[in-house]
Amino acid sequence: MDAEIAVIGGTGSIDPAELQDARRVEIKTPFGNPSDEITLGTFQGRKLAFLPRHGKLHALAPHQINYRANIFALKSLGVQRILSPCAVGSLQKQIRPGDFVIADQFFDFTRGRERTFYESGRVCHISVAEPFCPELRSVAGAVAKALSFSHHTQGTYVCIEGPRFSTKAESLFFRAFGHVVGMTLVPEAVLAREAEICYVPIAMVTDWDVWKEEPVSIEKVVATMNANTEKIKKLLQYALPRIPAQRACGCKDALKHAFVA
Repeated sequence: MDAEIAVIGGTGSIDPAELQDARRVEIKTPFGNPSDEITLGTFQGRKLAFLPRHGKLHALAPHQINYRANIFALKSLGVQRILSPCAVGSLQKQIRPGDFVIADQFFDFTRGRERTFYESGRVCHISVAEPFCPELRSVAGAVAKALSFSHHTQGTYVCIEGPRFSTKAESLFFRAFGHVVGMTLVPEAVLAREAEICYVPIAMVTDWDVWKEEPVSIEKVVATMNANTEKIKKLLQYALPRIPAQRACGCKDALKHAFVA
């Protein structure tokens, strides 16, 4: 096992200089190349892997990410848990820019993305009734509370195709059942479940979506992300050593009843 826990996120979420014995590895997969090289190292006694979701230069748009290669590569390294910091827009008044949302559900409005490892040979119907690991959600929520970060321990993430932002009509529609909107959760979370890897999204709200009569701009999004970079780092730094050594959740047995034959 080269790593037990992985962080998939932006370059600001993990500082390789804080990892002991840090090294970068390039992994080839049957599904193509991951977004970038993976940084391996040790943090507070835990074997960690860091993968920049959009590549180190943020050159990959959400619909261009090879999610299957990313998850397959992490699985091949022995990863059993994934923490996934991500940027989202708010769909509700009580969820404000700068808040963290530990989502517990999602709606999938993506199109054309490769979303299963089982395209041929076996039919796999993975259960995502509860799509995120309860153990990791509990840890992330407890750490956010201990750090006095404004956060929400429940919320539905609406995943859209991108790379464009929503129309006002779409945003008003999403508000009926969603709390935040983003572009990267699906199929990343679904593939993690197929790989029997525990997964939790740690969503940082960067803006009000356009339902609030405030145009979404990349300048506002980046400014909010930069202002909260240290919070993301601190949340991860406190959460990683608090993750139990042994998994007691059902994620590790997700394939047990998933195959037709």
